[in-house]
Amino acid sequence: MPKHFIIIGGGIAGLTTAISLKQLGHTVKLYESKPNIHGLGAGLGLAANAMKALEYLGLAQALIPLGNMLRSLTIKDAKGYPIFEANTELVKNGSADNFSIHRKVLIQYLYEKLDEADTEVNKKLIKLVQTDRKVQLTFADGTQASGDYLIGCDGVGSAVRLQLLPQSKPQYAGYTCWRAITPNPNIIVEDGTEIWDKAGRFGFVPLVGNLIYWYACINTTTENYHTVKSYGITELLTNFKDFYNDIPHIIAHTSDADLIQSDILDIQPLKQFAFNRVLLIGDAAHATTPNMGQGACMAIEDVAVLIHELHLEKNPVVAFVNFEKKRLNRTKSVITKSKQIGWIAQLESPILCRIRDSFFRSLPQSFAKHQMQKLLNTDIFNP
Repeated sequence: MPKHFIIIGGGIAGLTTAISLKQLGHTVKLYESKPNIHGLGAGLGLAANAMKALEYLGLAQALIPLGNMLRSLTIKDAKGYPIFEANTELVKNGSADNFSIHRKVLIQYLYEKLDEADTEVNKKLIKLVQTDRKVQLTFADGTQASGDYLIGCDGVGSAVRLQLLPQSKPQYAGYTCWRAITPNPNIIVEDGTEIWDKAGRFGFVPLVGNLIYWYACINTTTENYHTVKSYGITELLTNFKDFYNDIPHIIAHTSDADLIQSDILDIQPLKQFAFNRVLLIGDAAHATTPNMGQGACMAIEDVAVLIHELHLEKNPVVAFVNFEKKRLNRTKSVITKSKQIGWIAQLESPILCRIRDSFFRSLPQSFAKHQMQKLLNTDIFNP
C-alpha cells in the first residue's frame, strides 16, 4: 500500500530519496528551507561506491555524460613531488568508477526528475511531533504538514536531528575551506590532485567543459579565525605562493566572486538513525569532514540501502530499524577515519610534515589498494 513520505531537505540526499521513493510507488513531499533548490558549493566527487548505489537506483547511466571520470588521486608536496597515489583503476567496480561533477549540475539533474508538486521551498522546520499514526510538522511561516513518515535529509545543521537529539550539534574541525570552479588556465589536469604543506592544503580535479574545481584548507585558531576566514584571492595567493606553479595559476585565474568559503564541520557519530516514523540520512545522520570525499557518497549509499530495505520490508518503521543496523558502523568508520586524515593532512610542524611525507612515500601500492577496497567495494546491501 503506498505511503506518504515527507522529506526535509532539498540537497543530494533529499532529492535522491524523493526520486527513489516515487519509483517504489509512494507519494512524496519535499520541503526545502531555502528560497530555491540548487547546488550550493562548487564541485564534488562521487566515488565508485556512490556510483554503484546510483546504478542500483537507476540514476547512473544518464548522469555519467555530465561529469568526468577520474583514474587516481595523487597527493603531492608543495614542490609538486608525489607523496602518495591512490589509483582507482586498481579497484574497478564493474561499470562504476570514480567521478567528478559540478554540484549544481548534479542537483539540477536530480531535481528535474521530480514533478513541480513534489517540492516546496521557503519551509523552515521549527517543530516536529509524531504519533502512532503520523508525523506532524510546523514551519516558521506558521503552516503545517503531515505525513505517514518523515525522512530528515537537511544536512549537518539538521533541524530534524536537533528536534530529536538537541545535543547533537555541528562541531568545527579546526580549519576553514574555500572552493571555486574556474576555467582551466592552460595546465594539464587529468585526475585528482591534492597538495599537503604546513601552509595548508590545496586540491583540484577536472570537470567537463575544460573547467577545474579547486579547494583550499587553512587551519585557524581562536586568535586568527575571523581574519583567515575573510581571505579572498589576494590573501590565498599569498598563503600558497610557495606551492608549485600550477597552484598560483589556478588561484589567480579565479575571481573573489567565484569563491565559496565555509568552515569544515562534522558531528559526533550518532547511536541512532531511526526514531519510529522518522529516519535521519545523509549529513543529517552522519556529517563527516570532506577528507575522504565521502559526504555525498554516504548519502547516496544511504538511499540505496533504504530503498533495498523497503523492498524487503513493507513496514517502513521496521525497514528504518534495519537500515540503521546496516549504516551505523559504516558511517561511524568514515567519520572517524576522515577526521584522522584531516588531522594528518593539516599538520603545520615542518618536522612532522617531513616525517609524514616520508612515511606515505614508503607505503606500497598494495596498501592503497587495500584501503580503497575496504571503502569502495563494500557491499552496501549487507550488514
